[in-house]
Amino acid sequence: MTDHPSCPHRAPAGLTLRAATPADAAVLCEFVRELAAFEGLAHECAITPEAIAEHLLGPRRCAAALLAELDGQPAGFAVYYRTFSTFAARPGIFLEDLYVRPAFRQRGLGRALLSAVAQIAHGRSSGRLEWTALKWNESALRLYDAIGARRMEEWTLLRLTPDAIAQLAGPCTPRTLAHCSCGGTGPHHHPVNDEA
Repeated sequence: MTDHPSCPHRAPAGLTLRAATPADAAVLCEFVRELAAFEGLAHECAITPEAIAEHLLGPRRCAAALLAELDGQPAGFAVYYRTFSTFAARPGIFLEDLYVRPAFRQRGLGRALLSAVAQIAHGRSSGRLEWTALKWNESALRLYDAIGARRMEEWTLLRLTPDAIAQLAGPCTPRTLAHCSCGGTGPHHHPVNDEA
């Protein structure tokens, strides 16, 4: 984002975008819970400030977050992480969550957060910036259409829950290294450093 008067991506007055820090764990937890309620998925939301501190803000984080503050008030957030496209042969960014509190909507904060993540992706020479949207969220879909995002209708999102992951992984997991038939040489014993 820029404050240059002729820039089409000019930030709304009073808006600050910044990288989240460990001190932001509680507010990020509130944002995620609000997003889950907005999406009708509060019953699936198990987020805690401790989980955010460990997985999103800690030294071995697997994603990163941006906070939007308007006139000093927490207004929204974005969570993103690195990906890799074998077809594009380049790294990418996946935008996991984008949320603006209702009182701050229709002021350009969602677009500002998207633009900030796009700047990170561009700075990393990303081949793709991708995310999902709920089909019923028409206001978000209008924004995404307006910025030139292409809907990937031919793809289906697939998900395994923790129980299904454990079943598919079978008895040979990193926690059972001493008893693993691969002798500790399999790919499941070598975690990838996936810092956001």
